Amino acid sequence: MKELKGIKIGKHYIEKPIIQGGMGVGLSWDQLAGTVSKNGGLGTVSAICTGYYQNMRFVKKLVDNRPLGTENAYSREALFEIFKNARKICGNKPLACNVLRAINDYERVVTDALEAGADMIVTGAGLPLELPRLTGDFPDVSIIPIVSSARALKVICKKWKAEGRLPDAVIVEGPKSGGHQGAKYEELFLPEHQLEYVIPLVKEERDKWGDFPIIAAGGIWDSNDIQQMLELGADAVQLGTRFVGTHECDASTVLKEVLINAKEEDIVIVGSPVGYPGRAVKTDLIKNLVPDNKKIKCISNCVFPCGKGQGARKVGYCIADSLGDAYLGKLQTGLFFSGANGHKLKEIVYVKDLIDELMQ
Repeated sequence: MKELKGIKIGKHYIEKPIIQGGMGVGLSWDQLAGTVSKNGGLGTVSAICTGYYQNMRFVKKLVDNRPLGTENAYSREALFEIFKNARKICGNKPLACNVLRAINDYERVVTDALEAGADMIVTGAGLPLELPRLTGDFPDVSIIPIVSSARALKVICKKWKAEGRLPDAVIVEGPKSGGHQGAKYEELFLPEHQLEYVIPLVKEERDKWGDFPIIAAGGIWDSNDIQQMLELGADAVQLGTRFVGTHECDASTVLKEVLINAKEEDIVIVGSPVGYPGRAVKTDLIKNLVPDNKKIKCISNCVFPCGKGQGARKVGYCIADSLGDAYLGKLQTGLFFSGANGHKLKEIVYVKDLIDELMQ
């Protein structure tokens, strides 16, 4: 048995090797992230569509009850409020912020997160090659890429080292995670894309650049999974879906009930306007998708791969609208992301009890 011990990420010490994944829209905001950090893990605030926070009270302009444009979808004021409220829970313990690389206004949102008080910036869904430059005025802030291959880590390390930085940690995400995936649909189930294959290769690549921690993510559910990841060479693990099943998770009650009631066959891979396949619960939205739906409007202009609604119309839904509806508890129109093991979620527990269980 490997000992479960804390890790150092840059200048920040995490007491327990349990990282809570950044989940948007609204699954991991102040209550969840603050409580995870309070209990010795690393809480992660999601910067995705913060305009929906507190029933969109920080949004300056709405259209069809949606935040209008990128400035409102990614509300700076709401992100500051989220961090302020998370700090009331966890004090000065480390807090991360996940900023999806594929969003519009990526550089502005990273800057907002830094000024709001994030101790770490986590980025996936694209290579965050500009992150050392964006965080240059915040030398104590750790920068953490999410990768799905050793090759991606090599590209990042080569670029970042030229700018005088290296990752302070790396999250290796396998194809059993919830939400957007880092591989094409036809590649998701191939052996060479699974964590068991990828982590040793990432460790080999990491060793060429330094000794920053490797964090395994994607389908990790219990202490047995954690032990397996540590045996493969990881230093810590990241969990998302398990934290949805907590009282402190910021998600709607409807969203939590959707996951609790999901069977294994209900969790499916869907296309996404982001351009990556995603994993979600098969609810009415997915069952009734109409691809090439010309009626879909782009109101929030959330992600650049979508091309202001072109991608949304192609797959049959808007990612911001659908995730926003899930956060608001709208069962018919919501998109409910889940990891591959989401069907194992059968009860709602407290964050402290979940972390204690994982640490056993």
